[in-house]
Amino acid sequence: MIPVTDLSRQYKIIKNELARAMNAVFAHSNYILGEEVKTLEKEMARYLKVKYAVGVNSGTDALFLALKACGIKEGDEVITSAFGYIASVLGISFCGAKPVLVDADPRDYNINTALIEKAITKKTKAILPVHLYGQTCNMPEIMRIARKYRLKVVEDCAQAHGARQQMTAGLRPADVGRQGWQMAGAMGEAGCFSFYPTKNLGAYGDGGMVVTNNAKIYQQLLLLRDYGRRDRYQFAIKGYNSRLDELQAAVLRVKLKHLDSWNRQRRSLAQLYREKSTNRKIVLPMELPGRRHVYHLFVARSQQRKKLQGYLAKNGVGTAIHYPIPLHLQEAYRDLGYQRGDFPQAEKLAREVVSLPLYPELRPAEVKMICRKLAEYKE
Repeated sequence: MIPVTDLSRQYKIIKNELARAMNAVFAHSNYILGEEVKTLEKEMARYLKVKYAVGVNSGTDALFLALKACGIKEGDEVITSAFGYIASVLGISFCGAKPVLVDADPRDYNINTALIEKAITKKTKAILPVHLYGQTCNMPEIMRIARKYRLKVVEDCAQAHGARQQMTAGLRPADVGRQGWQMAGAMGEAGCFSFYPTKNLGAYGDGGMVVTNNAKIYQQLLLLRDYGRRDRYQFAIKGYNSRLDELQAAVLRVKLKHLDSWNRQRRSLAQLYREKSTNRKIVLPMELPGRRHVYHLFVARSQQRKKLQGYLAKNGVGTAIHYPIPLHLQEAYRDLGYQRGDFPQAEKLAREVVSLPLYPELRPAEVKMICRKLAEYKE
């Protein structure tokens, strides 16, 4: 069986690097907010071309703490996509704010920017674009809307490590250094990353990070992640225990060096899928102009998804569904008052999406075999 993802293949390649990095942590025995975390934060900030980075204990906390640092509070509204993982809306809810959902764009599965302005009210304080599956949202348009209505933008980059967008429109001349290609996470007030093990940049446990160019947001994040403390026993605010640990930071520092090459391999395999797949009943993901997709997941679409999954399983190909229930139909968010049919594109995607195997260590011969089986598939 070719699995949807296989972390063991990656481990075999970098296990010696990982052993040296982790043994160094064991040797100095400083496991919380030590030099590994500080150095990773600097390396991530440099990689993303931002001023500041703050390691936290999960991608969900990254979203929550970033929104809170941006001043989102009870009674506020934050606009985000109806299609995606629940962590995005949980981050909003943890602030006491209300998630306001917008339908998805069927081309890239991200938030449909043409519908955002209709969702804005006097209570709207922020937009939370989710760069789903590894492709950025239409950030020039989102930034234009945010400026027009004076809204904060907090990017959910949990699936977009290393993704880029060409920011040639919608920016003011005063936005120095923000023209041309920008990294996911560097375009809004804050960018939020998950280091869940299966991510393009994944730890060996939970972990997350917030990046920003705003000094005030940075200082607030430092307090929020560590009990609100200014020094060992002086606490300025009521903060949280949300710290990235040294072992995970050491792992991530090793993997960060490989991220670009791994993303190039993901892109190469995605292109091979497109070149070799001939079954027009299977809709493959597209890369929109001005964006650099990093294919955290290779998400196709089929109107007969269950049948396709069964067929591929019989032929030794694993699949998964990301995600089968749109957010407005989740039981946990019944209180938002949305109904079936409110977001037709999100509901259609939830019925059709199917993730095919794609990871840097997947062999081209395996992709070609999968494409042969797809070609033989009959709906």
